[in-house]
Amino acid sequence: MTKTEAQTRSELIDRLLAQSGWNVKDPTQVIEEFDILTPLPEKVAEPRTRYEGHQFSDYVLLGKDRKPLAVIEAKKTARDAALGREQAKQYCYNIQKQLGGELPFCFYTNGHETYFWDLENTPPRKVVGFPTRGDLERFAYIRRNRKPLTQEFINTAIAGRDYQIRAIRSVLEGIEQKKRDFLLVMATGTGKTRTCIAMVDALMRAGHAEKVLFLVDRIALREQALTAFKEHMPNEPRWPNAGEKLIATDRRVYVATYPTMLNIIRDESQHLSPHFFDFIVVDESHRSIYNTFGEVLDYFKTITLGLTATPTDIIDHNTFQLFHCEDGLPTFAYTFEEAVNNVPPYLCNFQVMKIQTKFQMEGISKRTITLEDQKKLILQGKEVEEINFEGSQLEKQVINKGTNTLIVKEFMEESIKDANGVLPGKTIFFCATKAHARRMEEIFDKLYPQYRGELAKVLVSDDPRVYGKGGLLDQFTHNDMPRIAISVDMLDTGIDVREIVNLVFAKPVYSYTKFWQMVGRGTRLLETSKPKPWCLEKDVFLILDCWDNFEYFKLNPKGKELKTQLPLPVRLVGLRLDKIEKANDSGHTDIA
Repeated sequence: MTKTEAQTRSELIDRLLAQSGWNVKDPTQVIEEFDILTPLPEKVAEPRTRYEGHQFSDYVLLGKDRKPLAVIEAKKTARDAALGREQAKQYCYNIQKQLGGELPFCFYTNGHETYFWDLENTPPRKVVGFPTRGDLERFAYIRRNRKPLTQEFINTAIAGRDYQIRAIRSVLEGIEQKKRDFLLVMATGTGKTRTCIAMVDALMRAGHAEKVLFLVDRIALREQALTAFKEHMPNEPRWPNAGEKLIATDRRVYVATYPTMLNIIRDESQHLSPHFFDFIVVDESHRSIYNTFGEVLDYFKTITLGLTATPTDIIDHNTFQLFHCEDGLPTFAYTFEEAVNNVPPYLCNFQVMKIQTKFQMEGISKRTITLEDQKKLILQGKEVEEINFEGSQLEKQVINKGTNTLIVKEFMEESIKDANGVLPGKTIFFCATKAHARRMEEIFDKLYPQYRGELAKVLVSDDPRVYGKGGLLDQFTHNDMPRIAISVDMLDTGIDVREIVNLVFAKPVYSYTKFWQMVGRGTRLLETSKPKPWCLEKDVFLILDCWDNFEYFKLNPKGKELKTQLPLPVRLVGLRLDKIEKANDSGHTDIA
């Protein structure tokens, strides 16, 4: 049944306004049928009807100073909301003419679809709900005080590399041209987070953004981003502080995981306005995120920056569409090859060694997923890259004890070692399931009992001991031990430990995006100003591939040709023998 305009207003629009904190019955907040005086037609001295010389705006929203902030034009549900577009625009200009002051913001709606038009600034756009009074006052303040972005200074202490500055400039110029969606493609390790923080810093200083949201896909990345914002923008209040669960509305920088933000926007008891943020950064913005969390991005329709490390030729065309990148061209791209070949290099290159296991010798077909498993995934709405190996036939193969013992022994033999040449440097083992990871840990403990269970540790996201100061991830990053982090998905993306010199692919990977994110765990160079005794130099890192992943993705990387590392005890014995030989040669047999 179609509603009349009066019903649309009372049953739908009034409710939407109430959700955003507007009391339609309070004339200090909202005036219905706002009377706008308009000039009479030529040669007409007196109004001939009650309405001549008057326009009536359905709603006018007032600021704290009781001046009009916004105009809303309502149409009944059966009519297209866009029919109110010109009418609403006219009312805004006529109110400004009548009262002076600033141009009100313009809205038109049929109760189901609502459009927001910042006249003289941006074209109309569809939004989820109405702004709060605080939102509108913030919009007005930004419109009044913002400075041109093309001349805005970029803080090179935060992001000073040439390509980072070019990336920031390309987005700032786009915002100046009224674009609202941007996509940066930057290889893992090239400083995407720092680039974003420098961009946020410039936007805030230029008065274009007051509230910023940084969205990530896991808790460890949230902690990392919060630490980076604290380091580079220490004076901007952040959310969440340790232990905070409820959203606080008085901060400037918000860092959240997708599930957290999804819960917040669905929670009616702590309503967060869809207009709350001025700028949103979407970390690792590839398609699977939109399948699961598109609701978050549809809710907050603001200036949005997508970040991804996926090479441009692989990015799904849906991702380009989401960020309105024409012809598959991102706003800015900087590749792994560019970073490695720069002089001096910005990233560390890798070499690959294949570890042949019994299953690999039976051919690559063993890594394909059975049709049954694929059907299950599709029914669960999952993508191939989200495969859960728990309980599958593949798990039985991957978890095979003999195979994993062989992998561990070969790793201990071939891995890049620390300066003493005995222990492997920092390493991530990528495992298929938790059971697989625990099996690996047991094998390390059994084969190398002299390290008292400290050499290799399992890090999985649902273990509370992983997080926080002194947690397993903190130990792996800042302590000598553990040397080996055994991970199931948790360390595949976004964890920054510069000292990683070995990656072990102990599982098959099916997603090219995920694969490059995993490779990216080793690409960061050392910070020469902060050397760690277990990794004093790093000019290459080693990938041990146990499942022909490189062949699966048709890649031909450089094979292992690392300089041999002699363990320290062997080197000391060698030096001693050299001295004896020299002493004998020079006739000093007494010294020998």
